[in-house]
Amino acid sequence: MDLEERVAALERRLAALEGADGGDGGVPPVGGGDFWALQRLKEDVAKAGSPNGGVLYTGAVRLPTEERYEWQYGTLTDGLLDADWSDSAESFAALGHPVRLRLLREILGGLRTAAELAGLEDIGTTGQIYHHLRQLTGAGWLHTTGRGRYEVPAARVVPLLVMLSAARP
Repeated sequence: MDLEERVAALERRLAALEGADGGDGGVPPVGGGDFWALQRLKEDVAKAGSPNGGVLYTGAVRLPTEERYEWQYGTLTDGLLDADWSDSAESFAALGHPVRLRLLREILGGLRTAAELAGLEDIGTTGQIYHHLRQLTGAGWLHTTGRGRYEVPAARVVPLLVMLSAARP
């Protein structure tokens, strides 16, 4: 996408968010049964000439801390199927422990320091908490913001919630 297209897309999003178009920006309600994002993905895949399709995820999130995140990502299927999936193993492994998932949930909820996290029940010792925080930081699910404070990077909030949604039965 060239710069002009990107600016136009940002202007459309801003107008929709501010209600400048007098309504909801033409975006159907979530759960409304309209596959508008899927339709757009199909159009983009057709323009790219990719017969094998693509994948898109998107989200607009407000956390309990009042922080807001918007994110979208799309990629062609061929790029995913041809990639070395073992490159993703560390990221998935970091999420593969119930305590680490709980730490992420608590951090998104507003607890940001190891001391605050240590006050939770059934979370482990301070040493164990630091071990889990290092695992999450090493895999990119967390970063430090100084003075021993942790946060989920903005670019990881929606992908994390997408993965949790996908893992639900």
